[in-house]
Amino acid sequence: MRNLLLFIFFLNILTVSAQSVRKYSNEFLNIGVDAAAFGMANAVTATTGDVNSGYWNPAGLVKMGDNEIGLMHASYFANIANYDYLAGAMPLDDKSAVGFSVIRFGVDDILNTTQLIDEQGNIDYNRISLFSAADYAFTSYARKLPLDGFTYGVNAKVIRRIIGDFATSWGFGFDVGIQFDAGNNWQFGAMARDITTTYNTWNIDEDEFKTIQNAVPGENQKLPETTEITLPKLQVGLAKTFTIRHDFDFKTEVDLNMRFAETNDLISTSAVSVSPALGFEIGYIDLVYLRGGVGNFQNVEQFNGDYRVGFQPGFGVGFKYKGIHVDYAFTDIGDQSVALYSNVFSLKVDWSIFR
Repeated sequence: MRNLLLFIFFLNILTVSAQSVRKYSNEFLNIGVDAAAFGMANAVTATTGDVNSGYWNPAGLVKMGDNEIGLMHASYFANIANYDYLAGAMPLDDKSAVGFSVIRFGVDDILNTTQLIDEQGNIDYNRISLFSAADYAFTSYARKLPLDGFTYGVNAKVIRRIIGDFATSWGFGFDVGIQFDAGNNWQFGAMARDITTTYNTWNIDEDEFKTIQNAVPGENQKLPETTEITLPKLQVGLAKTFTIRHDFDFKTEVDLNMRFAETNDLISTSAVSVSPALGFEIGYIDLVYLRGGVGNFQNVEQFNGDYRVGFQPGFGVGFKYKGIHVDYAFTDIGDQSVALYSNVFSLKVDWSIFR
């Protein structure tokens, strides 16, 4: 398995230069899942240990004590886009676990007005049609390593993207994550996304494309490229948990999110760009949780050409009772970031509640 992954990795390195490489590709997979993680500004790479680990770091799946189900819904862009997530995971034995998840980011009932004006130049509202643009992504496996405190996990991703009748694509890729429990409540985690690069191959309906090719003068004159490549990204995190008077647990984590391209991240070079994230969680008798964090640090260009540092603060609360976890997060408090804020709700159910 290791030799096969190495072969795939180097094969991708050799072919990337001949394909369409983009700084931002499959970005719906970078939004995140789980309101508890959003409340901590997504700084959970080292500490994640439930059904949602399939997204954040599959190595954390082995921390589950029983089967779990996770659900999440969020609305973006003033409820224009819906972001939904469903996941399930189960331990296979005391050393391994498996999970499956589905993510959908979609904009439904989009008005197609490219045929609004007929050949005579008349406006005909009956020529308006509707279409949807939706993205889907999916499977995780984790296992403990023989080394004490180490676990690893792998994601095999199948990506399906649909833009009405105009175009569809399939994509494939792998993520690899590790976690290390160093003792004394110190934890370390690393997550390499799209480690072999992720390929999306588009199938464009040329007949449908011709109907919009001249809708805007000078635009959409050529068929777009049919191959899209997502470059690897790396997240590393360090966390520490403190217990206060046996009633309160205080968990803190610092993550570094790295892209191997020059972007608007806080630290940006031609080789790598880095955006830090800091999150905390205060838990009371494993029943009520208060969370906060700040992340998504970006150099944002202003109208006068200057730059300022934008960031995205988050806040969240959670409640746990007999295996049922309900979490809420409000992201981008005060509209500090260029990202639009959202109210996020999620539900997690531990299967032990039914036993």
